[in-house]
Amino acid sequence: MEFEFLISLLERKLKAPLPGKEAHLKMSPRPIDERRFVAEMPVGIRNSGVLILFYTDGKGSFFPLIKRPEYPGFHSGQMAFPGGKMEKTDENVIQTALRETEEEVGIDKHEVRVIGKLSDLYIPTSNFLVSPVVGFLEHPPEFVPDPKEVSRIVPTNLNQLLSAEIHKETVLEINESISLHTPYFEIDGEVVWGATAMILSELIHVLEQADS
Repeated sequence: MEFEFLISLLERKLKAPLPGKEAHLKMSPRPIDERRFVAEMPVGIRNSGVLILFYTDGKGSFFPLIKRPEYPGFHSGQMAFPGGKMEKTDENVIQTALRETEEEVGIDKHEVRVIGKLSDLYIPTSNFLVSPVVGFLEHPPEFVPDPKEVSRIVPTNLNQLLSAEIHKETVLEINESISLHTPYFEIDGEVVWGATAMILSELIHVLEQADS
C-alpha cells in the first residue's frame, strides 16, 4: 500500500466507529476469554499504551514489532508493539506509547506524528487495558533497541500483513492444564498471537474497509 495513501486513509478511518470486538474475535485464542469484552473493567486495572509506528523506505509501508526477552512474567518472549504501562508523569496513554517507544527502540517521541487510536483491548492475565496508538515517521527510522526490553526488532511490511499466507493456527500449551486453539500471524519466523494479533486484526479490518 502506497505510504501517502495509507496515512490519508488512516487519518480518515480512525475518526469513524471502529469494529473493536468484531475484529478482535477473529484472532482471539479459544476458548474465548469473555473477560476481555466486559463493559465494566475490574478494580485495579492498569492502563498501558502501545505504538503502531508506520514509516516507508520509499518503496513500501512498514511498522516495527518487537520480541520481548525471556523473563519471569506473563509476556516473556512474546511478540509485541513497542509500549508499556502508563506512569504518573504521563498526561495520557498517547504520551505513554510515545515515551515507551523512545525508551525501547530509540525513536524520538517528538518526531512521531500521531494519527489516532484503535480500540482499547483488555488483557485479563496481566490486568492491563491496552490502548493502541497509531502514528508515523516522515523519514526511515534508526532503531536503537534497549536490550533489557527488546531481544529483536522485526520491521513488518504492511503488504505482508495483509497477505492470507501468514494467517495460521496452532495449539499453544500454556501450562499442564491449559491449551489454547490460537490463530496467529507468522512474521519473519515469529509467532504473533494474543493481544498483538488481535490489535493487528482490527488494523487489517480498518484497512480492508477502505471503500466504505
